[in-house]
Amino acid sequence: METSYEHLWSDSIKKMKKSVIRELLKLTQKDEIISFAGGLPDPKLFPIEDIKDCTNAVLDKYGPKALQYGTTEGDIRLRSHLVKRYRDLEGLNISEDNLIVTTASQQGLDLTGRIFINPGDAVFCGLPSYLGGINAFASYGADLIGIELDNDGMSSILLREAITRAISEGKKAKFIYIVPDFQNPAGITMNEKRRKEILDIAYEFNIPIIEDTPYREVRFNGTPQPMFQKLDTRGLVITLGTFSKVLAPGFRIGWVIGHQRWVEKYVTGKQIADLCSSALIQMTIAEYFERNLYDKNLKVIIEKYREKRDAMLLALEKYMPDGVTWTTPDGGLFLFLYMPDIIDSEKLFLKAIEKNVAFVVGHVFYCNNAGKNTMRLNFSFATLEENDEGIRRLSESIKEFL
Repeated sequence: METSYEHLWSDSIKKMKKSVIRELLKLTQKDEIISFAGGLPDPKLFPIEDIKDCTNAVLDKYGPKALQYGTTEGDIRLRSHLVKRYRDLEGLNISEDNLIVTTASQQGLDLTGRIFINPGDAVFCGLPSYLGGINAFASYGADLIGIELDNDGMSSILLREAITRAISEGKKAKFIYIVPDFQNPAGITMNEKRRKEILDIAYEFNIPIIEDTPYREVRFNGTPQPMFQKLDTRGLVITLGTFSKVLAPGFRIGWVIGHQRWVEKYVTGKQIADLCSSALIQMTIAEYFERNLYDKNLKVIIEKYREKRDAMLLALEKYMPDGVTWTTPDGGLFLFLYMPDIIDSEKLFLKAIEKNVAFVVGHVFYCNNAGKNTMRLNFSFATLEENDEGIRRLSESIKEFL
């Protein structure tokens, strides 16, 4: 007789779910499958030789320090490079005291939940929104309240109504979570007017905005909109960043930017979580910056991903049946597909796998479990030819379903 261990699990682990995307990826491991499922960068663009050189240089110059424990706040050289970049490119008035290095931005999301959320607290996010954020906040017991998106991002009108309603019901409104640039999964970029409207709402209710920016630098066209962090005059914005999409996800290095009142809490939370992120990797990235390699490689990434986005958009126009629409992102790694209501993307997924093409079902990005007729498509990982052929196979699956 098998022993039950259900009585041992914490309330937190009971609320946690395996990543649907990671589980779906297990079904896409056959070589013949064209996968649009993962949010994977193109490994052919990883600067392997440059990273080798930088790593060796760090070990030669700083070997014992690079292999030792580091500070919780992060390597000072790397933090200085990031601060300078944000000052020069984004106009942020910050210092090293406003930035802490994390083990990728996913740790930033987890620490955000740990710092702010008690069970039942209200957290406001987009419909749809990034699954990693949804899961991180839900694991701490957040009452996730979804706000519909329009072409300019999260609706400020619906957001104010939702916060007002939550407070009237006795809930504590804790923060607003937004991916403002090339949003995952929808690919939408929020314009400056909408950002200011949402910032005013944050001021009105005195709650932070969590600005998640993993794709901001991967812009193909259009005008960059000012960061929430730049527009903020009251220190209410907390910004998350990462090297996963613009250098290499295997580094697992991200950061949090904010007023010192916030950074101090993230330092405390990180000390409990993992003490510090890898000193060797941080110092390797700092060396990479000092050799002026970062922007050189970023330029290549942007050019290649623009080509891949264009190939997918062209294929969608060429193959998709009437009634199917999609977003046209100005950057990032994803676009979002909307199908007729009669289509359940979870059932469609099984049909698509039979045709050796994979995607992520859209409803996992909706905290209210809506979006059954949607899917997310990643264009950065597949080749140009695979983007075309994969969309052709996917369109056949949809046509058969209809």
